[in-house]
Amino acid sequence: MIVITAPTGQIGRHVVQELLATDAPLRVVVRDASKLPDEVRDRVEVVEGSHGDAVVIDRALNGADALFWLAPMDATRTLDEVYLDFTRPAAEAIRRCGVARIVSVTALGRGTRWEDRAGLVTASIQMDDMLMATGAAFRGLAMPSFMDNILRQAASIRDKGLMFGPVDAVRKAPTTCTRDMGMVAAELLADGSWTGQQEVPVLGPEDLSMNDMAAIASDVLGREVRYVRTSYEDLKQQFLVYGASESFAQGYVDMFRAKDEGMDNIAERDATIHTQTSFRQWCEEELKSAVVG
Repeated sequence: MIVITAPTGQIGRHVVQELLATDAPLRVVVRDASKLPDEVRDRVEVVEGSHGDAVVIDRALNGADALFWLAPMDATRTLDEVYLDFTRPAAEAIRRCGVARIVSVTALGRGTRWEDRAGLVTASIQMDDMLMATGAAFRGLAMPSFMDNILRQAASIRDKGLMFGPVDAVRKAPTTCTRDMGMVAAELLADGSWTGQQEVPVLGPEDLSMNDMAAIASDVLGREVRYVRTSYEDLKQQFLVYGASESFAQGYVDMFRAKDEGMDNIAERDATIHTQTSFRQWCEEELKSAVVG
């Protein structure tokens, strides 16, 4: 039995679809079962509730062989609450239920000079330490920034031809897409042969700067798109205005500052990890429909 948390989210929904094709027995933990597509709900076992709730996660992991773990973001909470407090009941349930394998979504940064000062990245690494302390076999899918996050700026790209961010316009770095993350997670979850504990960098096929991405988006959309660098203070204030906690807002600043200093450039691509979606392909398949319909 494979248990999938956050099955309706950006990554989890791809994990579910990939695993349904394997006919593996699946159990999903979801706050609201009505949000599951009918074709998914009819083929999986559903545990309704929050996977941060001790009773819910204990029920979900009973008899489970493998777990896909993702801590949902809640900007109104502190980083410790989002990552550590939320995960603690699961770590205890993993021990009680004897779950053999865990695949977790995490971020690049472990073993670097930024590990203890990278905001959300630091908290995600501490979360993984908690999961690894259970003794289960573990794979942490360490990702750079998501291409998909640019969809949040679809209106600005459409109306103003602008995309914004706090990193240097010419710094090249890897990106990946949530679909590829889901595919890699599903492959690991379906494979019961691996042991040990390690992180797995999940990098897209190319390193691009924000200027590079703006140029590609311009070409795909048939209109000029420019990247505008914003300040870290503006980034923090934007989060605070929308109700984020001080801890979470500062965590985003610290994460992007570490990325801007080169944190995401340390990891090397692994030829065995299949992440073939280029940024151009992603723009053609995802961004174009969001911007121009």
